[in-house]
Amino acid sequence: MKTDKIERLLELCPDAMVMDHYDDCIVGVVERFGATPVTCYSKEKILDKLMGDGMNTEEAIEFFYFNQIGSYFGENTPCFIEYV
Repeated sequence: MKTDKIERLLELCPDAMVMDHYDDCIVGVVERFGATPVTCYSKEKILDKLMGDGMNTEEAIEFFYFNQIGSYFGENTPCFIEYV
């Protein structure tokens, strides 16, 4: 079952790639000149979710950098934002 957020995302970005179980970490769609729009996730929300699932801070950061931001699946690969 698609959430409202995923339905809206797919309206904006029909070829969007999403990570399973992280719908609540989506913050929007990123567009750049000459590039396919991609799903944008909050780094903070992802780390909080990983720690909520039982990882400590160090484990969550390592998992995030190796398995999420460190993965590339083509031009539709999601991006991650860290607010400053």
